[in-house]
Amino acid sequence: MSLSYPEKLVLIPADSVQLEGSLALPERTQSLVVFAHGSGSSRFSPRNNFVAQVLRQAGIGTLLMDLLTEEEDAVYATRFDIDLLTTRLLLTTHWLKEQPDTRNLIIGYFGASTGAAAALKAAASLGFSIGAVVSRGGRPDLAEQALIHVQSPTLLIVGSNDEVVLQLNRKAFARLAGKKELVIVPGATHLFEEPGALEAVARLATRWFQRYLQ
Repeated sequence: MSLSYPEKLVLIPADSVQLEGSLALPERTQSLVVFAHGSGSSRFSPRNNFVAQVLRQAGIGTLLMDLLTEEEDAVYATRFDIDLLTTRLLLTTHWLKEQPDTRNLIIGYFGASTGAAAALKAAASLGFSIGAVVSRGGRPDLAEQALIHVQSPTLLIVGSNDEVVLQLNRKAFARLAGKKELVIVPGATHLFEEPGALEAVARLATRWFQRYLQ
């Protein structure tokens, strides 16, 4: 049976704008995964929402958020401004650490596409305070020099038929420090639209977060 958890709209101040997020906390949860979506997507991404639902059923809280405003996201170059995305993710993390219902939770990051680069750069900046990072079809290569400073256990998930991104992930994986794993989902393309592919992503991510967000 599928359980549903009430989602709360949160507004997070970031510089001169407010970022919108959907926060859901299962009862007695000890951990929270912040989703950083990719370019051209949003917190309403059906793929990220599916993964988030599976995480919540495993007792892990989720925050699906937009790191850019609608106006910013309409500018193509801004979608690939990894430094801006990273700054917004850091501001969000600090905000969570100040809120009564989230301040004591262990935080992890789930990044897709360019959001994965932002997640890794933010994790490199925050050190061991980020419990784990998962990347789905991500661009960890865009995190560049930050990769060698990531201390959080990191899982990279890539489809076997997403050949260019797989190559980029392999190079980034070699540069990552700390605990790490690269899992290739057989027969999956970039968006994991094939039957069972997204379920595999959700299963892998849940296991990773259960293991390290303790």
